[in-house]
Amino acid sequence: MQKHICHDCKTEIGKGGKFMPYEAAGASFVKCESCHTADPILRNFQEAEVYSRIVGYIRPIKQWNKAKRQEFQDRLTFASTMACDC
Repeated sequence: MQKHICHDCKTEIGKGGKFMPYEAAGASFVKCESCHTADPILRNFQEAEVYSRIVGYIRPIKQWNKAKRQEFQDRLTFASTMACDC
């Protein structure tokens, strides 16, 4: 028998224990019956890595120093409404 660990509470689901299987991002996850009853949505199953350009290099934000990460959070984004007649 395959060993099942609950994705939320990290407890081992024993033989004959009830669980809900999930398929997400090419991986399999399970939730025990009590965790599934509390929250049926599978959350936090894969960390997303964000890349951005800084000083000419494209690097993961996770590798930036504290000041650059704060600068990234403070950035404002704009959408252009003018058409370019280039």
